[in-house]
Amino acid sequence: MRGALVVLHRWLGLGVAGFLLVAGLTGAIISWDHEIDEWLNPALFEARTAGETRAPLELAAEAERADPRVQVTFLPLTVEPGHALLLGVEARPDAKTGKATALDFNQLAIDPVTGEPQGRRFWGQPSLTRENLLPFLYRLHYSLTLPLVSDVDVGVLLMGVVGMAWTIDCLVALWISFPRRAAWRKSFAFRWREGGYRLTFDLHRSGGVWLWGLLLTLAVTSVSMNLNHEVVRPLVGLVSPLSEDPFAIRTPRALDRPATPGLSREQILALATAEARRRGWSAPTGGIFYSPTYDVYGVGFYRPGEDHGDGGLGNPWLYFDGRTGAPAGALTPGRGSAGDIFLQAQFPLHSGRILGIPGRILVSLMGLVVAGLSATGIVIWARKRRTRSRPRRGPRTLGAPAPAE
Repeated sequence: MRGALVVLHRWLGLGVAGFLLVAGLTGAIISWDHEIDEWLNPALFEARTAGETRAPLELAAEAERADPRVQVTFLPLTVEPGHALLLGVEARPDAKTGKATALDFNQLAIDPVTGEPQGRRFWGQPSLTRENLLPFLYRLHYSLTLPLVSDVDVGVLLMGVVGMAWTIDCLVALWISFPRRAAWRKSFAFRWREGGYRLTFDLHRSGGVWLWGLLLTLAVTSVSMNLNHEVVRPLVGLVSPLSEDPFAIRTPRALDRPATPGLSREQILALATAEARRRGWSAPTGGIFYSPTYDVYGVGFYRPGEDHGDGGLGNPWLYFDGRTGAPAGALTPGRGSAGDIFLQAQFPLHSGRILGIPGRILVSLMGLVVAGLSATGIVIWARKRRTRSRPRRGPRTLGAPAPAE
């Protein structure tokens, strides 16, 4: 049994090592993506003009009038002092054909005083320029920036499968790390003085044992982030009732045939504000998005500067049908069934944001640990393979056949 598990660990580990090396190193960086992105790109995040800012709804409408190809798909509803208004945008379909011509940008920075565009970029484009570096690393982390195939993000699916293999490997690794009860202390020890291969082995085995709970958490949440609708949500639904998810029950539209909303942002905000008041929510409306793929509006409730959801399970959201305004679901952090709360916790756990700044520091360090465990695993395998492949040298009698290679 143990021999079979050792072989399984070896090949599962080798199969995912390269992917986890990339994911670990990029994860250590993107824990601070917003801060680094703002530092690298003041033209996108800092307002050029001092003065009284205009209403974000007005600025978004003006941006759409200035470029009829564009529909604003994400809009912050407040502008932080000294900051530009960064809009998410997608292509608007042609009124006659229903098809959209792809844009070469999907984020647009607006000067909140003058309303003039001051920068734009395509978030996630493979590029090492200042404008695209952090979005590229972010997308590399969860999808390897692989191209879509028939509107399917195969990179997301691939990294989800990697996460599943990693989860299984975590369980197998813990089992084989304790071969005998009498020798359990060895699985926690590091032979610092001996160095070399023995220390490398201890860093891989004992390091994995000490941090096993955190590693398993990252592995499971990576599956949840990439295969939520395909795997995790159906599995959780078997043991716990789940609230309605507007993105799980709707069939996505083709990317080149996006929807346009039947109701305006102002109408949806009025519905959302009334519903939030009915629910007793105290936070103001902080942002609104529209998904042309699913024809769904989402309205988030948070105060200025809290849009990233640092601390706890994140911010509450309300969802509405883009054509009729009918309620399409709600995300209330900490509320719902056990399954709902489990799903709500996946991104906060994976990003460390559930614990605020300390959690993000921890996850950043764990990214380096994941990369280190992947690298030491490859070193251990290469050393053992080299040892096994060496020809055995020993006394030979005259005329005896050479040993088989």
